[in-house]
Amino acid sequence: MKPIKFLNEVKSETKKVTWPTRKETIISTIMVLVMVIIISLFLYFADQIIAWLVSLILGL
Repeated sequence: MKPIKFLNEVKSETKKVTWPTRKETIISTIMVLVMVIIISLFLYFADQIIAWLVSLILGL
């Protein structure tokens, strides 16, 4: 009996969920991709500057 009750509760809870529209999903995906690109570029340039400073300090 408990598994059936659990499944009924799951079904009732999923009906309460507000699912995003297609437009909202596309906009969110684009925003995430843009942020990933920006952060990747920042980390790349930060790494290059740190590597340059370390090589400058160590005289390699």
